[in-house]
Amino acid sequence: MRSRVTIDSGVLDGVPGRDRSVTVFRGIPYAAAPVGELRWRAPQPVAPWTGVRSAARFGPMCPQAPQDAASAGIELPLSEDCLHLNVWTAAESAADRLPVLVWIYGGGFRAGTGANPRFDGERLARKGVVVVTFNYRLGVFGFLATPELSAESEQHASGNYGLLDCVALLDWVQRNIAAFGGDAGRVTIAGQSAGAGAVNFLAMSPPARGLFHRAIAQSHARYPGDPELRYLSTSYRTMADAEQAGETFAREHGGGGLRRLRALPWRKLVDGHAGADESVDTASTAKPPLFRPVVDGYVLPRGYADTYRLGEQHDVGYLTGNNLDEGGSVPDSAFAEYRRTGAAPFRPGAPPVYVTRRDFLAAAQRKFGPMVADFLRLYPAGDDDQAARSAAAAARDNSRVSTDLWAGEWTRHATRGVFTYSWSHAAPVPGGGPRRAGHGSEIEFVFGNPAPDAPQWTEEDRRVAATMSAYWVNFITRGDPNGPGLPRWPGYSADAHSVMELGGRFAPQPVAGARQWQFWQRFFDTQKAW
Repeated sequence: MRSRVTIDSGVLDGVPGRDRSVTVFRGIPYAAAPVGELRWRAPQPVAPWTGVRSAARFGPMCPQAPQDAASAGIELPLSEDCLHLNVWTAAESAADRLPVLVWIYGGGFRAGTGANPRFDGERLARKGVVVVTFNYRLGVFGFLATPELSAESEQHASGNYGLLDCVALLDWVQRNIAAFGGDAGRVTIAGQSAGAGAVNFLAMSPPARGLFHRAIAQSHARYPGDPELRYLSTSYRTMADAEQAGETFAREHGGGGLRRLRALPWRKLVDGHAGADESVDTASTAKPPLFRPVVDGYVLPRGYADTYRLGEQHDVGYLTGNNLDEGGSVPDSAFAEYRRTGAAPFRPGAPPVYVTRRDFLAAAQRKFGPMVADFLRLYPAGDDDQAARSAAAAARDNSRVSTDLWAGEWTRHATRGVFTYSWSHAAPVPGGGPRRAGHGSEIEFVFGNPAPDAPQWTEEDRRVAATMSAYWVNFITRGDPNGPGLPRWPGYSADAHSVMELGGRFAPQPVAGARQWQFWQRFFDTQKAW
């Protein structure tokens, strides 16, 4: 691919990747800087530039708490002028029309950057995919709602600026990706954690209709009756609740209306702690992040249950699943450490972990109420170790059954293929510690990025990564992960109650035992559907 390309806002000069068959374009603005009067407004078009713009460096990270920015291990400045994207392509010319992956980072809608090296797109580009990563507004800048903001909006809505950034990025892809050898008719959106939440929201957002064709949600596609939906990265707020929380935030930060709030330096609006929404009953101690998407009647007309009931979601192919050691599940090797150090620090959107009999029984009573005896017959707690194993088994069954039931709701009106998975490979843990199939541990394997020289990555890791990235490339290319030399991955079937295990082995497995599956379905049906 030539390094110089022309897009609708000007000429760009990219740089070779580590593999010189790949060209990388970094720090491309896809919307105007949302500063001053553009703070808390829908993204606006970029002003064209003259001459050739260098695309050698990543753009700044969007404003976020300093500790969150530091945890990414990336030395980039923080700035409201952050609506930039990055492209990796191995296309030889614009005529190649390669499939496109748009990756949406996680971070609880409060942290993250498209420049994270975990999302480096070079190896996927070498396999024939044009990879796009980008930044979207976070925290208060991405998800503040107030009555004053809603009143100034033509749609009488506020609070979804981060999702509108995603829509603007997808519109940019439709207009410009051909210049990088990409096919605007084959765009897959994908993300993990809050990125998966964004995928789920965009899949039922009218402004995003027609802008993508396939979706990959890595964790947290959940059945509307699952109470964990209320605090995970798929959680949303009603317009009234979001506006009330926004008014409180505005008062706590000096009040004075929008004019004053827009004039404040952004650092005055970034709290040093992660705010939680204490108003949501999650049937547990978990709470969602305060700033998150809003069912506003415009970007998100309805919640999950009503959207699926009416068949208003986009008819796109879907690939989604969960990880063995997430959702409150931890491996046996972690029990002693959790007991020694106590519970992990509270973090909005994170599930609680139970490794003692006392805590497990108290949590079961709180969550299941009149069904607690049925629950404990399936997940007994005779002592601490049995309770910890039962807590892990219950968390895994909860997530897998919930995703299986979600697929049934999704496919009631959608016609494209759905593929579900359970990731089980014990991967290296950042910072050390026992390997586990933890939350987000599949990312390097999907991108094909196990570090080639780092001792913690084994040849087995690299073999698993080759299979995982091949499945993802096939789905991005054709809407079906299957291909030559790969273990067969069956699509979702309402009668099968099976899920594809990925990593530890590559084969279908039951979603859960028959009695466990029936229990979770009965429990979900007693809950208020979201």
